[in-house]
Amino acid sequence: MLSLNKKWFIGTVIVIATLFVSLTLFGQDQTKKNDSIKQTKYEFSKVVNLGYDEAIEKVTEELKKEGFGVLTEIDVKTTLKKKLNVEFKPYKILGVCNPPFAYKALQSEEQIGLMLPCNVIVYVNNNSETVVAAINPIASMQAVKNDKLAEIAATIQGKLKKVIDSL
Repeated sequence: MLSLNKKWFIGTVIVIATLFVSLTLFGQDQTKKNDSIKQTKYEFSKVVNLGYDEAIEKVTEELKKEGFGVLTEIDVKTTLKKKLNVEFKPYKILGVCNPPFAYKALQSEEQIGLMLPCNVIVYVNNNSETVVAAINPIASMQAVKNDKLAEIAATIQGKLKKVIDSL
């Protein structure tokens, strides 16, 4: 029969081995999913294997496939240099709109234009990786208590996620 110390030792080794295997598999899984969408409470994003300019072109193409047009482009780097004379990383804000859904939203809530258009950003992070991110329209519409808007936001969220996932 095993003594209490030996049982404790074997149990500890099993726990440590299980933890090691779990961490190893988790780490491998993370590297495999490096191209997957990450989500926070207010946005979803993806590190893409594209250069900055190429990512802007590609996301614009993919947005068109989902019925979005780019209404505005704000080049944050250029704007900050011009207005504040500071250096900043490549960073562009695209104001995007899907006209049929924007129309439905405006019919459902007259002042919803305050929250339009949806923003999509493309930037180079501190690791020199290109990131594409989009606002989560469900999160931005939570302040407005309107069931019709919630349905529209869910549809737009699905379309934006599809765009980000396709990159």
